[in-house]
Amino acid sequence: MTDETDTDLPVSVAAATPTVRQLIRKHYPTLTQSERKFANALVENYPNAGLATITAAAEGAGVSTPVVARMVQKLGFKGFPQFHQALLQELQAKVSGPTERRAVWAAEAPESHMLNRFAGAVTQNLAQTFSNIDTTQFDAAARLMASAPGLYIVGGRITRSLAEYAFTHFQAIREGVTHLTSSPATWPHYVLDMVEGDTLLIFDVRRYEENLLRLAEIASDRGGRVILITDQWASPVAGLAEATFHCWGEIPSAWDSNIATLSLIEALIAATQEERWPEARERFERLDKLFEMTRLFRKN
Repeated sequence: MTDETDTDLPVSVAAATPTVRQLIRKHYPTLTQSERKFANALVENYPNAGLATITAAAEGAGVSTPVVARMVQKLGFKGFPQFHQALLQELQAKVSGPTERRAVWAAEAPESHMLNRFAGAVTQNLAQTFSNIDTTQFDAAARLMASAPGLYIVGGRITRSLAEYAFTHFQAIREGVTHLTSSPATWPHYVLDMVEGDTLLIFDVRRYEENLLRLAEIASDRGGRVILITDQWASPVAGLAEATFHCWGEIPSAWDSNIATLSLIEALIAATQEERWPEARERFERLDKLFEMTRLFRKN
């Protein structure tokens, strides 16, 4: 039985807009073995595995339809139709451009000043981002970026400035850090020097870039290890990444915010620095001496 309320998002989703993927992660410990089987199948082929009928979704995961029905209810949905609608809305959000994003905000904008609305959205984005970070995965990513033979960093059309910011700091912490230019035509030159065990840090947010996915595939084929920083909906690169970090960015604007993403970058920089502090300190001291020689900065 379905009615209008069947496809309304549950209160927990509407208030904080977590994705179905995040709900699975949150409730995973409470799932049975069969329910986890469906959850794993969905995450591996997200969101496509959940966009079929409940019967087809169950068959695709090798479980029964009652198992699927129970799992979606544990995630907070009233039934499969509501779960299905949430996945469709995520899919639509993934491909939306600035015009569509502004239309969504304009339709629901409160009558408060833009500064208050913006501050509220940013605060919520930060809370959502950091509350959904797996600390074990975060620590492993920091160790990987600290110890990999080489660290390569690349961003897309919008995130290239974030990649450059990350490069500036990581390059001061350790040797062997390379910033890939924003021109995909030059990427093969960088890949040429990649060796097994090198780490590729990729920034990719909606609308996701095919060139970044292809770069991740090539790097993985060469034994590279991929770390992805993406948005709450997840870049396709997530399927190749050892660690994926989701950053919330919706604000009352035609554009998404990078404030939460920048905060995550700075946390990773700090953690990586601590992983190799003796070497990092020595590099900082040498770098300061070079700055003194060049007289780049003014002394008071």
